[in-house]
Amino acid sequence: MATPDFIRTLRASAGQQLLWLPGVTAIVFDDEGRVLLGRRSDTRKWSVIGGIPDPGEQPAACAVREVFEETAVHCVAERVVLIQAVDPVTYPNGDCCQFMDITIRCRAVGGEARVNDDESVEVGWFAVDALPDLHEFARIRLKQAMSEAPTWFDPTTLG
Repeated sequence: MATPDFIRTLRASAGQQLLWLPGVTAIVFDDEGRVLLGRRSDTRKWSVIGGIPDPGEQPAACAVREVFEETAVHCVAERVVLIQAVDPVTYPNGDCCQFMDITIRCRAVGGEARVNDDESVEVGWFAVDALPDLHEFARIRLKQAMSEAPTWFDPTTLG
């Protein structure tokens, strides 16, 4: 499900105005050091896995849930790698959102990567030195997940 029910309820009264929302991104590695990506159904571009936590849901639990829902891969959350307010986005239907993203490094522990919902048209494992074209948002998060650097630095310095 692309838009959670609680967001639909908010939109019924808020209209398309900017909503400030939590977001969670999961950077998932397997035992070979490959990263799990999904080709989004809306943009047809490869991306890291992520979503919106349900009310009261912890970020790590959201990361694990989103990974399974989108890719059928079971994972465990290892650590927070980045917390960042991202730029506002306007979706094709006119809805505006801005996310406070919590990026979590995860480790795959089971399952077979496959398209598991309607948010992706393709999923797969990629060597970090052979990635498809990714948005800068994903590249920054992936680079930070591979690093042991602290999470409080300015991510624009990652280049």
